[in-house]
Amino acid sequence: QVQLVESGGGLVQAGGSLRLSCAASGRTFSGYAMGWFRQSPGKDREFVAAISWGGGTIVYADSVKGRFTISRDNAKNTVYLQMNTLKPEDTALYYCAANHNIATLRGAEHWGQGTQVTVSS
Repeated sequence: QVQLVESGGGLVQAGGSLRLSCAASGRTFSGYAMGWFRQSPGKDREFVAAISWGGGTIVYADSVKGRFTISRDNAKNTVYLQMNTLKPEDTALYYCAANHNIATLRGAEHWGQGTQVTVSS
């Protein structure tokens, strides 16, 4: 079992930045692709970004491309989401996910509890 704990959310003004972290514990982190998803009230969970185990494959949603950067530090069992130029529409609960197959992250094996990001206009 892999436990995922997100941190780094908060309240920020439009145009500002936040850095989310997702720390994994439990079973080995090895081999897992990692991703970030978000969900706003009344909306479906939305894919944000994903990164393969070795970092060679990185995918972003069009809505965050050029503003968000996903990265990982496998020695620390941690994945990050650097969010710049934040917009009010980025407001959501952000979830971290871990899955062996990056292509099926939406149905990931492991999920965190989420961290709230609120962007004020």
